[in-house]
Amino acid sequence: MVFHQSLVRVRAGTKTDRGGNTVPDWSETDRVTISRVSVQPNLQTEATDPTRTVAVTGWRVLSEPGTDADIRAEDRIEWNGMTLEVQGEVARWAEFQHGGTHHIEFVMTRVTG
Repeated sequence: MVFHQSLVRVRAGTKTDRGGNTVPDWSETDRVTISRVSVQPNLQTEATDPTRTVAVTGWRVLSEPGTDADIRAEDRIEWNGMTLEVQGEVARWAEFQHGGTHHIEFVMTRVTG
């Protein structure tokens, strides 16, 4: 695999709502470019009903061995002109000889319709 691609991790800031809870604030974001990744097609589904058609497209992202990127399930990803959602938790594969993370892997999706 070639790890020549990059993406932008977008993380929401936080604010306090009327109930005193800390909630995401997408008007204040932190953006970080993550390089040395491979983005591969992963998923395509389409559902139709009389009022609309919904398409879900997904990509699997793997980082280069030895790379542990700061990406969480609640982050968004900007890639290829799209804003995508991270689906589920980010898998961090263990590096058994030296400890730490060998690489990360996650799925990002886009829903249209």
